[in-house]
Amino acid sequence: MNGPAMFARYAFAPNQLGYCGPADAGALLEGRTGVRFRALAKQFEGAWPQLRVIAAATGTADPLDREVVEAYWVGNRLLDRAGGADDGLPHHSFQVFCHYPWAGLLHDERRTEHALQVLDQCRIRWGKVISAAGGQVVVESRPLVWDGVRLGLGLPSRDTATLGLGNVELIEPLRPGDWVSLHWGWVCDRLSPPQLVALRHYSAYHLELVNQRLGGRTGMSGPRIP
Repeated sequence: MNGPAMFARYAFAPNQLGYCGPADAGALLEGRTGVRFRALAKQFEGAWPQLRVIAAATGTADPLDREVVEAYWVGNRLLDRAGGADDGLPHHSFQVFCHYPWAGLLHDERRTEHALQVLDQCRIRWGKVISAAGGQVVVESRPLVWDGVRLGLGLPSRDTATLGLGNVELIEPLRPGDWVSLHWGWVCDRLSPPQLVALRHYSAYHLELVNQRLGGRTGMSGPRIP
């Protein structure tokens, strides 16, 4: 799987919901190569600048190189070479927890429930497959919880994610016990053991960072949603 194909897997769900990227979500799944795809990827105002940061810091010529794309969405060794602003790393979890405004709304009781839901769906989650049939995948994962002071991971619970459209042809049949990545209710990919470790690690790093900021009620701002 090349970098553009991986990018499409992770970016499709919020794009088809209208939260980010080009107006035509289906275009992401059509080519996944070439100049046209690059033009589409540049329309993701959160992801594209971070891909460029990773590529530049690691001497990689192409921001859509597979390892660069994996570093941003899942995490890998490139992040530790890339560094980042405000003690964060150019990983999607930094965008979600520390750059977008949703974490800053958790202290507002009128907005807490909605903000927590957005944070949980917007982050790249990991979940264990319980069953998969008919384009629906039952997964067990740990949702984000908010106790009024800190964000954390709650007890494992089950929900249903979608495996469909372009992703059907991208992923081999899933089996119970497989670990997958999830974004806005869609299965993105099967996670290898090193990818699972990396996603947990970099997500935890930025959870701790946002909790430090929330403790000081540091203001956060940025684009509306991933």
